[in-house]
Amino acid sequence: MTSSRRDRAAEMDRLVGIIAARMNERVTEISASIRRGVEQEISELRADVHTVDLLGASVQGNIDTVLHALCHDIPAARIHLPVAASEYTRRLAQHGVPLNALVRAYHLGQRLVTEEVFAELQAADLAPADQFLVGRAMTTRLFGYLDQVIQQVVALYESEREHWLETRNNVRALGVREILEGNSAVDVDATTEKIRYPLRWHHLALIAWYPDSGTPGDELGRLERFVRGSAEPAGADATPLFVADDQRSGWAWLPYRSARSDAVARLRGFTAALSDAPRVAIGAMAPGVAGFRRSHRLARSARSVALARGDTGDRVVAADDPGLPVAALLGGHETEVREWVGEVLGDLACDTDNDARLRETLQVFLRSGSSYKAAAMELDLHSNSVKYRVGRAISRRGRPIAGDRLDVELALLICHWYGPRAPRPETA
Repeated sequence: MTSSRRDRAAEMDRLVGIIAARMNERVTEISASIRRGVEQEISELRADVHTVDLLGASVQGNIDTVLHALCHDIPAARIHLPVAASEYTRRLAQHGVPLNALVRAYHLGQRLVTEEVFAELQAADLAPADQFLVGRAMTTRLFGYLDQVIQQVVALYESEREHWLETRNNVRALGVREILEGNSAVDVDATTEKIRYPLRWHHLALIAWYPDSGTPGDELGRLERFVRGSAEPAGADATPLFVADDQRSGWAWLPYRSARSDAVARLRGFTAALSDAPRVAIGAMAPGVAGFRRSHRLARSARSVALARGDTGDRVVAADDPGLPVAALLGGHETEVREWVGEVLGDLACDTDNDARLRETLQVFLRSGSSYKAAAMELDLHSNSVKYRVGRAISRRGRPIAGDRLDVELALLICHWYGPRAPRPETA
């Protein structure tokens, strides 16, 4: 660079410093004007009462820092977010104010500062060419500072948001587990505030999970989206409560102001319509803290049956499914129960498609009061077909059912929920 160009550049730096210093004399006035502009243009920042007082301090801290950098020709790479602006960013992240709103505020602030720069240039006693060159230099530096600061703001916001959500979810999960343990009296109002869920309402508990695929993924995120998405179709009256159980399963409660008899059916319909829905175990709707616990307990029982059945079972099981509570009570003695089922049903307990049809027909027949006509209507078969299948089922069993009908019904129920006995090995 020639001596004259160096001198010209030094003169531009001097003029930039003068304009910045003049603006710095009005930093409080300029900051207040920018704050008003931000509040008028960006409703998300105006509406948050928790952070509105910090907004002014953040704006003034940023303006003061930028003007100081312009006065002393400090490179943008050495600019750091002021303390007040850092704290403001953290508060917005904690309260869930969108990051986009904050970034828009910085762009708006940069535009308003630029307007102040040109107003100051017009008032200065400078030649038109100098006004242009100084204005260009200051605008270029302001863009550099904006880019540097926004990078810091985004990084700080995302880090704080992740930390805050993790902490908040841990507190929420701890509150939920304290309720479920029931070791002490629950302050309903305080706990409702803590977990942000209406404990005095009716509750329908869910346990949702994805089978282990061997490949880690965002299962918890998918589960939470599923639970939130199910609220409206299931008729819930507020946002569901979701807490993680492990990396692939979560506990949830749907809140209702009053009991709804169709909630389970609607939840089944919603799940059936999704190709990537998780497996779901549903409790029974019940009110208050006791109902919160009971519905979850029943959902856990339903899940135990679903897990014992394996991937061949229905995607959704519910505590009010016929016979499921009894099946859940027997789940802790699976080996002994399966042996007993084999003794009661004989060959009818075998794992074949034909025996499965015969078991289903016999189960419906017995549940219908041994009425061929009623069973035929439920199965959508001719009554003669039902009579034939019942006869075949009794034949496969090897003895009549009149003497131990209750045992037969219970054995059929167990086969329905836990699956049949394994096929007998081939004999030579």
